[in-house]
Formats: sequence, C-alpha cells, structure tokens
Amino acid sequence: MLKSHTSVIIGCVVNIRYDMQLRDQMKGSIPDSVLSYLSNRFDVIGDIAILHLPPELHSYRHTIASTIISRRHAIHTVLNKTTKLEGGNRTAHYDILFGSGTITTHHEYDYSYRLDVKTVFFNPSLATERRRVTSLVLPGETVLVPFCGVGPFVIPAAARGADVVAIEQNPDACRWFTENCDLNGVADRITLISGDVFDTSCLPQRKYDRVIIPTPYGMDRCLEMFVPFVRKEGMIHFYTFKKRTQIESLVKEFETKGFNVITQRRCGNVAPSVSRWVFDLMKNG
Repeated sequence: MLKSHTSVIIGCVVNIRYDMQLRDQMKGSIPDSVLSYLSNRFDVIGDIAILHLPPELHSYRHTIASTIISRRHAIHTVLNKTTKLEGGNRTAHYDILFGSGTITTHHEYDYSYRLDVKTVFFNPSLATERRRVTSLVLPGETVLVPFCGVGPFVIPAAARGADVVAIEQNPDACRWFTENCDLNGVADRITLISGDVFDTSCLPQRKYDRVIIPTPYGMDRCLEMFVPFVRKEGMIHFYTFKKRTQIESLVKEFETKGFNVITQRRCGNVAPSVSRWVFDLMKNG
C-alpha cells in the first residue's frame, strides 16, 4: 500500500474537445472519396491532440496532423489512437504523427495535471462534470474516490476542505497522482491507496460523507461494494454506461435499494445508443 498526503481552488475552464471544422480545412488535401471518414472532433489533453483515424485516412494522417498544428498553436503533439481502451488500466496504443512524446500537463479549472497519455486513463470531456460534483463538497467532509486516476476528482475535492481517500491500481497513475498533489499544493488532506479497488480490506473502516465513483465500463457491481462505507444521508455520485431506455427502471431500482435519487444526468455519448450517466444518490438508511 502506498500512501501520500495532499489540498486547492476552482476557477475557469479549458477547451476539452476541439471542433475546428477540420473536414472543411482538409478539402483539396484529401480526396472527396475519403474525406467523409474524417471527424471534425478530437480530444485535447494538455498540448496533445488525439485523433482516431479510420484505415481509409491512413495515407493522409501526417497531412491532417500538420493542419491541426498550423491552426492550433497551443497544440504541440498529435497522436492517432490505434486501439480501443484495453486492460485494467484502461489505456490505448497511439502513433505519434507530430511531436516527440506523450507526456503533458493538462489544465482544468485552475488545476494542473501531469500525465502520460499512453500509460494512464484521462477523460478531458468530463471537466464540467468534475467541476459540478466537486463544487458540492463541503469543508470537513470525508470523501472516498475509487478509480481516482491522476486525481481530477480528488484534488478539487480536497481543495474545498475535504479529507479524501483515493484508490487506484495503476502504478503509473499513482506516481502521477502523487506528483499532481504536490503540483497543486494539495497537502495533508489526501490518502492514496495503491491497490485493487475491489479489495475493500485496504480501506480505512469508517463512514464517508460522500463517495464519487467514476465507474469504468462494465464494473457497476462496485456500487454495492461501497454502499456500506457511506453514512446515513451521505451522497454517492455514481457513473455508469446505459441506454436512455434503461434509466427509468434503474431509478426505480435505486429507490428500492434505499436511495433517494437527487439528480440524474447524461454526461457524454460513448456509442450510438449508449451514454455515460451520473446519478447523485442519497443513502436513506
């Protein structure tokens, strides 16, 4: 088990995803027969743009990267994501199309996060949602955050005066997490547990005021596991991947299990019919 201690502030947002009409800008450089395969949207983490180009655009990947670099001066590296997220660490493989590395510093609401995109998971599109949830944290609260990654839920919560326990199994993410706690001046409020999220024996045996669960795909069983650690009238912010048609029955299921569903909101599509949803749940008993 690795422990470190860590406290911060909240401010203004960054661009989390660019939509620069890339397709229009590539007209004349890419044949019309394959131009429709090019998406206008791409993720940006720090100064790194991340594309996911289909095979039809392989021959034009460097031309596309050069166009992005010339139009967006804050971007210094362009990567092409060549695999889906894989394994317990939820990482992918990338080809470097422009630039020389995969380490960057991402800025989000006055916080800075150092990370290597090839070894850790980081979702820039959740910036607004992270701000919403962490702005609900009150000074003096005890907060638990499994699947903490490099700290984007944890550090702002601690900054608001909470004592936070964070859990992460990826050793690379743990190293960046520790660096980010120092980088943001967050000291004495965070305990990092480096280990399996599903091994609750490592957790301090206490009741928490708030649990934030950014659940990976297919791991909904973790909700039941953390319920015993929440005090009566404590809050759970539970993220899950569902179709809209499943939401009504899921709300009823939560209510049957003793939760008051305070909020339900969609926070991003992950497939044509599947979205990431968050439920703010108050534990009744």
